[in-house]
Amino acid sequence: MSAEAVVIKKYANRRLYNTQSSSYITLEHLAKMTREGVDFKVLDAKTGTDITHQILTQIIMEEESASGEQMLPVNFLRQLIGMYGNSMQSLVPHYLEASMDNFRTNQAKLREAFEDSLGNNPLAKLAQQNLAMFKAAASAFMPGMAEGKPGGTKDKTQDDELAALRKQMAEMQAKLDKLGK
Repeated sequence: MSAEAVVIKKYANRRLYNTQSSSYITLEHLAKMTREGVDFKVLDAKTGTDITHQILTQIIMEEESASGEQMLPVNFLRQLIGMYGNSMQSLVPHYLEASMDNFRTNQAKLREAFEDSLGNNPLAKLAQQNLAMFKAAASAFMPGMAEGKPGGTKDKTQDDELAALRKQMAEMQAKLDKLGK
C-alpha cells in the first residue's frame, strides 16, 4: 500500500468508515473503488489490524454470488484450495499476481490493436462519413446541433417560447390530473 492509501475502518457492527470522506460506506463502494484503482487499506477499528485481505476476499465472494456470472471456475477453486498447505503455497500468490499483470498487459495490447485496426477499416471510415452527413442534416433542421449544442443556437426569444410551452404543458397536465380524479 502506498502512503496515500485511503484508510477504511471496520467496526464491530460490521460498518465500514472511510476516513478520507468521513462517511460510512458499503462493500459495493469498496468494489467500485477497487475497479477505479483507488488504493485503500481496511483496518479493524478496535485492534488496528490490517484486514484488507479478508475484505477483498469477501468482496469476491459477494461478486461471485450476486452477479450470477461466476468468474472463478470450480476446477480453479479446487486447485487453489489444494495448494493450501502444499510446499508450493508460498509461490502461488506471486504466480497469480504475475499472471494477472500479464493478462492486463495483453488485454491493453489487444484493445490497442483493435482500435488501430478500426482506424484502417473501410467500414469504420464509412461510419464516420455517415455520422458527418447525419450531423449536417441535423444542423439543417435544428441549427446548432452540428456543433453539439443540445437545443441548437438559442436566443432570448427561443428561451421565452420554450418557457411558455412548458408552462402550458404544466397547466394541461394539472387539468388532466383534475379530470382523472
